[in-house]
Amino acid sequence: MAGMKIMVVDDDSNICELLRLYLEKEGFETVIASDGAKAVAMFDTEKPDLMLLDVMMPHLDGWQVCREIRKKSQCPIIMITAKGEVFDRVLGLELGADDYVVKPFETKEVIARIKAVLRRSGAAEAKKQRQVEYDNLSINMENYELRVHGTTIDTPPKEMELIYHLASNPNRVYTRDQLLDEVWGFEYYGDSRTVDVHVKRLREKLDGVSEQWTLKTVWGVGYKFEVKDT
Repeated sequence: MAGMKIMVVDDDSNICELLRLYLEKEGFETVIASDGAKAVAMFDTEKPDLMLLDVMMPHLDGWQVCREIRKKSQCPIIMITAKGEVFDRVLGLELGADDYVVKPFETKEVIARIKAVLRRSGAAEAKKQRQVEYDNLSINMENYELRVHGTTIDTPPKEMELIYHLASNPNRVYTRDQLLDEVWGFEYYGDSRTVDVHVKRLREKLDGVSEQWTLKTVWGVGYKFEVKDT
């Protein structure tokens, strides 16, 4: 779950910094919103994998934030409340929250609940499936980022989708028609030369990057992302 992003929403800066410290120690990326309005404004740009959401806040309280987020996303939400009443817990769950913790809380418990909610939601597995890594190469489809030797390489969306599709299925040979169907879609009316052009552009970025893998032409058939046994 390392590398997943947690948004902490709380108007108590001490709690925010304490949670940040423990979350980053566990390998999570952390962003802080000091009130509900900022959390809603930041959500679309930050795209967190989970929200830790305090209930009692100025501008927008946690219930209101939860309602707003649920209008557009199923991002897992754990409510943080200073109250322990059954009503607060039930309301949070009815509004779409996935879990809750009550202040004062043990930080280890919060971390455990985060990991449990991420496992239940499948967010960690989905994140993993949207990123593949090989020697000197990282393909991240969450943000359409191609990194070679740790450096981001400017890559158009269709090239990203093509290399991701091939690299996600190493050593499998695809015909040009298969790639047109599976990457471009059945609605695409181009011809196989479209695939050739995109492969050529990708090779200009990737050839010679590693001896452990290569974007290979299978003559008379198509292409494959060939990975050598290590």
